[in-house]
Amino acid sequence: MALPISSPSPRLDRLQQAMESIYGSFSLIDDPKNWTPPLKSGGHRGRYLWTDAFGVINLLTMHKEYCRAGGESTHDDRYVQLAQRLIETVHDVLGRTRDGTARLPGATESNPLGGGLRIGKTDEHGSDCDGQYHHYLTVWMFALNRMALATGDMEYNRQAVALARAIHPRFFVDRAAARPRMIWKMSMDLSAPLVSSEGNLDPIDGFVVFRILQATAIKAGDGEVLTEEIGDYKRVMERKGEHFVSKDTLDLGMTLWTAHWFSEHENWASNLANRCFEQLYDIFEINRYLDRNIKFRLAFREYGTCLGCYCQSQQTTDKERAVDLKTWADAIITAWDPYMELSISEDLTPEDLQPITRVMYATALTPGAFCAGYLGPEPPIPKR
Repeated sequence: MALPISSPSPRLDRLQQAMESIYGSFSLIDDPKNWTPPLKSGGHRGRYLWTDAFGVINLLTMHKEYCRAGGESTHDDRYVQLAQRLIETVHDVLGRTRDGTARLPGATESNPLGGGLRIGKTDEHGSDCDGQYHHYLTVWMFALNRMALATGDMEYNRQAVALARAIHPRFFVDRAAARPRMIWKMSMDLSAPLVSSEGNLDPIDGFVVFRILQATAIKAGDGEVLTEEIGDYKRVMERKGEHFVSKDTLDLGMTLWTAHWFSEHENWASNLANRCFEQLYDIFEINRYLDRNIKFRLAFREYGTCLGCYCQSQQTTDKERAVDLKTWADAIITAWDPYMELSISEDLTPEDLQPITRVMYATALTPGAFCAGYLGPEPPIPKR
C-alpha cells in the first residue's frame, strides 16, 4: 500500500503518491498497455490538457528515476506504457467534440491532431468555457516531443509537429505582416477568438517549443518542418520588445522554464533569465512572500516557480545563483508539504484545482523530463 503523501519518504515516493492520487495505484495495473486513465484530471469527460501534459512528462521522469535507483529493471517500461496510454486517451477525448461523436474540424484518422486539442474546461459556454489555449497546446507538444526522445519513436514528434502546424495560423492576426500579433484563446473548433488579447508568454513559448520540435525533426531526417512558424514567433517577440516579467508565481516560473533552454547560449534568453532572477529575488528576499499566510496562496502556481527554478539552476554557470534558485524552490516545497496530505489539502485547495495542484506538486518534487538534457543529449537547435 502506498504511503500517505505527508510521509517523510524520498521525493520519488512522494512524486508517485501525488500521481497516484490522480491516476490511481500504478502497482494494481496488470496490463499497462491497455490501461484506461481514471476520469480524475479535473476536466470535461475526465481530461484536462494541462494536467495530463504534466502527467505524461511526470511518468517519463518516474521511469528514468526508478531505473536510476535500481528499483525496477531497465527493461520494465511500465511508466512509459502508461504515458503512451494517457496520450492516446487525451487525443481521443480532447481531440474530439464535447459529445465525443466526431473529431474536431480539420482532424482525420490519419491526422488526429489536425483540429488541435480542447482545453477540457467543464463549461461549454460562459466566461471560463472550453476552447483552445496556445500555452496548453505548446506544453502538450513538448510532452509529445519528450515521448519521442524517451522511446526513440519519432512518430510522437511528428504528431507534435502536426499539432503545431494545425493550430499556429489560427492564433495569429496579420501573420504575414512585419508586426503580427497573437490571440490568447480560440474557440473549440478554432474558428473564432474567444479572448482576443495577446498572452504574455505565448510568443516565447512558441519560439522555444517549435525550435525544439524542429531540432528533433531534423535529427530524425524530417527536415526543417517549422521554419516559417518559428519566424512568425520571432517577429511577434521583436514587435513586443523586452518581455514583461510578471510577479505572478506561475507565469514567472514558466517564463524561467522556457528561458532555460537557451539561457546559456542566446542573449535574449540570458537577459530574460536574469530579469526573472531579479524578480524572484525581489519576491522572496525583499518582500518575504513565503512568510505570507499560506491560505491566501495557490500551491500549483508556486509549483510552477519550483519548475523554473530547478531547471534554470541546472543550466546556469553561476554557482551562487544556482544555489539561490534551488533554495527558493526547496522553500516552496517545504512550505506546502504539510498540506499535501489528502485530507488536509481538501481544506486549502478548491476541489476543481486539486488535480492540477497534485500533478504540479509531483513535477516540483522532481522536474526530471522537463529539464533540458535529462533524457539524454538534446538534438542541436539551430540559432535564430
